Parts: sequence; structure tokens; C-alpha cells
Amino acid sequence: MVQETGKRSLGLSKLAICGLALLAVPRVVAHDLDLVGPAVNALLVWVPLVIWVAVVLVKRVENPFPTLLAVGLVYGILLAIGHQVFWEQSFDDPPALGGNLAGVLSPGTETVVLRGFAFLSSVVTGTAVGAATGAVAWLLSRLRRS
Repeated sequence: MVQETGKRSLGLSKLAICGLALLAVPRVVAHDLDLVGPAVNALLVWVPLVIWVAVVLVKRVENPFPTLLAVGLVYGILLAIGHQVFWEQSFDDPPALGGNLAGVLSPGTETVVLRGFAFLSSVVTGTAVGAATGAVAWLLSRLRRS
């Protein structure tokens, strides 16, 4: 019953929302581990987003904005986890606080602060991507109805 309510309000099941978010995860791995060149990276960036929009349009989701906002939020969480997992492999020199904050915090505290901000930044980025794709899908769905 709860799943049906979620499906009605977002237009897709929770499983579908998570599945769409997972489509963007290979780019996180490829980027953090520097596995691909610019052309493949561009495909890994844009193809999942096009699929997100196509799915909500094909499924005729009544309001695709909140649906893709939810997809973006899940993607942001997966992005944040991926960046944390590959943190050490991503940097030749690990990030450090600079300026007036350089050396003020213990190394452990500095790591927690940097990783915490990186986590939050990833969630915000994923949510913003979901909002942008949701806006595009909403506009396309309105144009199709007129």
C-alpha cells in the first residue's frame, strides 16, 4: 500500500527511481578513477539524463519534475558514496584546508570536514541535476499536451 502511494505521487515506483539513478553511477567510477577520455565521459554524463527524461515521458508521468528530483536525490546520495569510496584514488595529493584554516584543525578533523562537505556537495549536485532534468521533462510533457 505504501509503495502504491509513492508510485502515485511520483509516477514511478521506488525501484524504478533507484534504477534510473543507478544509470548515472558508472560515470562516478569512471571519473574518480580516471578510466575514460572526454568522449566516453560525455556519454556517461548525458546518456543517463536523456534516459531519465525519456522514461518519464514514455510512462506519461503526470508531473515529471518531482519524479526526476527524487531520481536526482538518489543519484546524489550514490554520487556522494562513490566519491567517498574512491576518495584516496581520486587525488594525487589529498585535499587540505588552506588560507587561514591551514593547519588549524587536526588532520583527522580536517579529513572529516572535507569529506563531509564533499558528501553534501554531491547530494546537492545530484539533486540539482534531477531538478534540471525534471524541468526539461516537465516542459517537454507540457509541449506534447498542447
